[in-house]
Amino acid sequence: MADVRPLHALHYDLGRVGGLQPVAAPPYDVIDASQRAELVARSPYNVVEIDLPQAERSGGEGSARDGGGDPYAHAADVLRGWTADGIVVRDATPALWALAQDYTGPDGRARTRHGVFARVRVEDYGPGRIRPHERTHPGPKEDRLRLTRATRANLSPIFSLYDDPAGAAWGALAPHLDAPPWGEVSDEDGTRHRLWRVEDPSALGAVREALAGVELLIADGHHRYETARVYAQEPGAAPGSDHVLMCLVALQDPGLTVFPTHRLVLGLDDAAKAALREAIERDWDGEPAAELEPASGDSVKIGYYDGDEPRMLTLKDPAIAAAALPDKPDAYRRLDTAVLEALLLEGALGMTEDDISHLNGLDYARTAEQAKARVDAGEADAAFFMAPTPVSQVRDVAATGENMPPSRPISSPRSSRGCCSILWRRVRWP
Repeated sequence: MADVRPLHALHYDLGRVGGLQPVAAPPYDVIDASQRAELVARSPYNVVEIDLPQAERSGGEGSARDGGGDPYAHAADVLRGWTADGIVVRDATPALWALAQDYTGPDGRARTRHGVFARVRVEDYGPGRIRPHERTHPGPKEDRLRLTRATRANLSPIFSLYDDPAGAAWGALAPHLDAPPWGEVSDEDGTRHRLWRVEDPSALGAVREALAGVELLIADGHHRYETARVYAQEPGAAPGSDHVLMCLVALQDPGLTVFPTHRLVLGLDDAAKAALREAIERDWDGEPAAELEPASGDSVKIGYYDGDEPRMLTLKDPAIAAAALPDKPDAYRRLDTAVLEALLLEGALGMTEDDISHLNGLDYARTAEQAKARVDAGEADAAFFMAPTPVSQVRDVAATGENMPPSRPISSPRSSRGCCSILWRRVRWP
């Protein structure tokens, strides 16, 4: 079972940096070069300096991630300097950190998602402990491993889900959240993040008891968790590396939602277009569609648009998915993304898993409007529109031991690194 404990956080001294707003940043893997420059211009203490480091060129003019030095050593130097100067400070007593994220989803509804930051023992995947839900790729894991070795710190949390029908864990923290939050920030998507530090021993004990028997499902951060597993077993690992920073959200939390990520196919020649049309006509029933994004339901449905009239595709028979995914459990065969991959991306277009992983001929869009606009602009040959996935379906697939196709974000708010910049430093654990 998962081992969840409070932590001695290394976090910003908000009085030194002017609050969380100047030092917050989106997740490192969605930041391009121009956005990184804007974040550093906002504050020299912005978290990208260590979470998305660039090594200074020799001569001191500017910086470049791909030349002139070691970006990971630069991150370690910056973190040491910030610690020495009191920009970041370490808590003397352990605590849990409660997070509330107020956001408006693509459906226009306002929601609040609640999470708990804690340290969790690093374990192998397995029933009753920690489960993945998504495939990973080697490149990001190597990057995060080198950064972890250099900084000896967890710079951003892993997002995991747990089962708590009674709401006992969050309920134990809620009475301590009447005071103003420790920190607050709003991100570019309009999500408001509020963070409270809770050190009351009775509350900490109640949360640990509530989570003592839970199984954790990783929703986001698979690469970082697998990095933590590798690092924890290395001879030079820092003391405390057998635990990792997580943000834990209950499966029953009303603010937990799964919105779809739509697929775009690019660079199709005439033969590929013909193969795609043939596969659609063979395996799918199509009808004109006013709404491109299908609703969740028992049948596998996919919206389709190639510049002509939008259509809703419905799989003709579940046996088609079973034949295309013979070694997969029923829960996996009901995933629209899995069926799309097997029948159309791999089956009709001949894409390999490596093509899909590295976006060779494939791209993603967060909204139906974005996907349709790219087809209309000639940037994509066709778009496939996915349905929202119930959280229960994500859990059912994970329970079979299968990993879902990548790039389906769970819930709308993307946790800004700075807003949650409890830079939990493994080496400092007593």
